[in-house]
Amino acid sequence: MSATAPRAWQRMLSGRRLDLLDPSPQDIEIADIAHGLARVARWNGQTAGPHVFSVAQHALLVEAIGADLAPGRTRMQRLELLLHDAPEYVIGDIISPFKAAIGPSYKGVELRLMAAIRQRFGLPEPDEDEVRLVKRADAMAAHLEATRLAGFSADEASAVFGHLHPAAPEAQALIEPWPTAEAQSRFLSRFQVLTSAS
Repeated sequence: MSATAPRAWQRMLSGRRLDLLDPSPQDIEIADIAHGLARVARWNGQTAGPHVFSVAQHALLVEAIGADLAPGRTRMQRLELLLHDAPEYVIGDIISPFKAAIGPSYKGVELRLMAAIRQRFGLPEPDEDEVRLVKRADAMAAHLEATRLAGFSADEASAVFGHLHPAAPEAQALIEPWPTAEAQSRFLSRFQVLTSAS
């Protein structure tokens, strides 16, 4: 008697059934991504304020910081910044220490989802320079979130995320947590700006 394979897909509000182990670009919709990321809390929800700081808002913060660090980037390069955590719309935001404990299986799922997302939206694989920019902007965003929202001292945040220059005022203005609907709407609007024709 053969065992039935476990279900590996999730039904989205759009009606798509996304296979988490073998994702198809055809089953990825930006509305689902925006909806999901606006409802996923950064820092496991351990942040100050009446609203969680969502992954959607974090994505907007990272894109703003990246644009400040490297002016003149193309819309597609800025889209890479915006979508850097897009797989979390279905697999959640697992904090780094737990990711390390889980090992490579989580990373494999994340990488397959990201490849499908890039294919869906016509994003090329980032070069080393873009990867470095995303990592730096992500670390700066995490440092800012840690000290402004998650109770870290400046020294504690620097020990974890590195000594970083302060983010530009435009980026720092994005740190106050928004209601879910606002985070979803602003993420979707930014995506549409970056993917619209010039």
